[in-house]
Amino acid sequence: MIKDLKYDEKGLIPAIIQDYGDGTVLMMAYMNADSLKKTIETGFTHFWSRSRQKFWMKGETSGHTQEVKEVLVDCDNDTLLVKVLQRGPGACHTGHRSCFYRNIEGKAVASMAFSAADVYGKK
Repeated sequence: MIKDLKYDEKGLIPAIIQDYGDGTVLMMAYMNADSLKKTIETGFTHFWSRSRQKFWMKGETSGHTQEVKEVLVDCDNDTLLVKVLQRGPGACHTGHRSCFYRNIEGKAVASMAFSAADVYGKK
């Protein structure tokens, strides 16, 4: 199946990360063929950072890893849905459980799950 995936012109495919237990959409990141392969091999999410131009494992800094339970492919073969057990209080680097914590007006609709300053040293 991996050979049938449709990556974009940069060799990337969007991956929606969803909590396996309650269905919360935790985040969206990009994978390439190598990060997808590493995700499948290790059982933990790995991505390609477009800004840093390098591979990263979710939780390598925070310890908030994502154990992969299932990987699904959409009908067009151009988006992944990765169902995970989120280890640690949250997936978002801002300190929220989900990266989708604001409404369209920019108002926070979810509370903080952990201190980003404590975890990442950010102020």
